[in-house]
Amino acid sequence: QVQTVESGGGLVQPGGSLRLSCAASGTGTIFRIYRMGWYRQAPGKQRELVATINSGGTTTYADSVKGRFTISRDNGKNTVYLQMNSLKAEDTAVYSCNRVAGDGSTPQWGWGQGTQVTVSS
Repeated sequence: QVQTVESGGGLVQPGGSLRLSCAASGTGTIFRIYRMGWYRQAPGKQRELVATINSGGTTTYADSVKGRFTISRDNGKNTVYLQMNSLKAEDTAVYSCNRVAGDGSTPQWGWGQGTQVTVSS
């Protein structure tokens, strides 16, 4: 059974940075062929996909985070990262990672516990 463990969240002031990590277990080396994504869910809002990275390293970003967030991966560690810079209050949410289906946005696995990001002065 695939499990993900997210970490790296916290409280940060507007304009600050955080680096999130997501370690996937139960996939073995096949992890490297998966398209992976970071999702976030703010209170009272639907979960949204903010960034993806495919097996070849091609990335996509939601317009709201483009130019501020960078997704990367380390296949040797079955881990995906999200570098978040120039954080804004509207980035406050629980962030989770998941395998992303095809070229869409549908998550393929169950959800880990996520990591809380709070941007506030």
